[in-house]
Amino acid sequence: MINQNLHRRPTGLDSALHRDLKLKLPVTDWSVANQLNALFVAAVEFIDVCREFPIVFVKAGTEPDGSDAIAPIAVLGLTQNSNLYVTGDRWRAEYAPAVLRLYPFCIARLDDEKFAVCYDAAWGGAQASEGQPLFDAQGQPTELLKGVQGQLEALESEIQRTRAVCKRFQELGLLQPMRFDVTLPDGAKHTVDGFMTLDDKKVTALPDDVVGELHRSGLLGLMHLHWASMGNMRRLVDWHVERSAAAPAAVPATPAA
Repeated sequence: MINQNLHRRPTGLDSALHRDLKLKLPVTDWSVANQLNALFVAAVEFIDVCREFPIVFVKAGTEPDGSDAIAPIAVLGLTQNSNLYVTGDRWRAEYAPAVLRLYPFCIARLDDEKFAVCYDAAWGGAQASEGQPLFDAQGQPTELLKGVQGQLEALESEIQRTRAVCKRFQELGLLQPMRFDVTLPDGAKHTVDGFMTLDDKKVTALPDDVVGELHRSGLLGLMHLHWASMGNMRRLVDWHVERSAAAPAAVPATPAA
């Protein structure tokens, strides 16, 4: 999965072109993610994500049958291009979503069966002089690259499973548009919208056989993790206020003589 606010120059790895490429891993400077205000999370991650991030749902393109594709995301900031979970070069949460943990690597799907392993060529840790090689002298993948490819394949499988989960929520009509209104300490109003949440009243009204199906498939548990995660919106508001207070005041323009 490629995120344009993270993978600024995704480049497919080629054993001939990148024979001498080395990467300075692990990533320690997370300022590369400071413009991410949201990030995809897989259903399998909900139990970890819900402890620190709000989980909401957004439209993410179109399914093959013409319906809206829905994806869950972790909310990282209240304004565009602002990640409140990055302070300087530090990631301030205990957990990082899988897409971020795999950085600078990502996957580009070529068709239903083929994909390419990519890396962010814009990342400062990608250089030929030092770091860990991705290919050996014969042009074969190193253990590092083999491991990354396995993790990317596993994530891609979880992405497909998550799409099916969201499609079931949509089929049952459980998703509702939501907006989050915040009153800041100075009285200013701030609204976050463009996302969806699961309607607890509609879930409660589901027939018993459907509730049983959702429970056995694990989807009911995912719903509760989503609802529990929404309490983290308060954390984002507090951090937003903290960052706004620390920002330098604008210098008034000097009138022309």
